[in-house]
Parts: sequence; structure tokens; C-alpha cells
Amino acid sequence: MKVVIQRSKHSSVSINNKVYNEITNGLVIFSCFTEDDTIDDINYIVKKITNLRIFDDENGVMNKSILDYGGSILSISQFTLYADTKKGNRPSYIKALNGEEATKLYDTFNRELNKIVPTVTGIFGADMLVNIENDGPITIIIDSKNK
Repeated sequence: MKVVIQRSKHSSVSINNKVYNEITNGLVIFSCFTEDDTIDDINYIVKKITNLRIFDDENGVMNKSILDYGGSILSISQFTLYADTKKGNRPSYIKALNGEEATKLYDTFNRELNKIVPTVTGIFGADMLVNIENDGPITIIIDSKNK
């Protein structure tokens, strides 16, 4: 499982030119799954995301997690995180998990996040327009296979 985490002041996801979900002050998460991902990968990533100290404390030092800071999460599925660009100029997405299995893991991931931090999503597999006001900018990449 791979995720890209961005600290955000305001972000939204639109589908068919209509805002589907949005957040103010929190995290935008892009996630992708591969064939051997399990609930253990999800639990590891959820724990990392919710405890990452990437929000400023009262001294302006990144020392607070989203649990300390408050805010919410906008979670977006993005199969292109497993793009393989080693051969040629057209990326291969063969490592990304197929839609049905990935949907199950994505739904589980969001349920687990939402138990800890208010979490809204896009629609799995939809053509989405994601607007992010990246605060910092702060962008972190985590791969559950690199524990």
C-alpha cells in the first residue's frame, strides 16, 4: 500500500463539475493498493497517518499530529501511485490492484481512518478533479512495504 499525504488548508474533490466533498484544515491522502496488501498494511498506514507530527505547535515547530491539531481527512483513491516507468515512456499500472479488490481495501482503509479522524472521500474509479491548498507545502510518501 502506498499513500501520499499532504497537509492542507482547504481541499475539495469534484465529480461531474460538482463539489462532492471538501475539508478545511487537515490532510489530503492519495492511496493505492497492490496485490499482497492486507488489513495489516491498512492498520500500519492508518497509525502512521494519524500520528505523523506534521502540524505546527505553538512555537511553529512541526510537532503535532492531526489528532492533536484537529481537522479532517480527504481520502482519494489513485491507482497511478503504482506506476512503473522503468521501460519506455508509457507507464505500466500492472502492480496496482484490480478495481474490485482495491475497492474493498480502499473502503476498509477509509472506515479505519474515520474511526479516528473525520474522513471524507471521492468516488473510487471516478474521474475526479482534486483541488488542494497544500499548506507548507508538506508532502509525505509512505509505502507499507518499507516498514
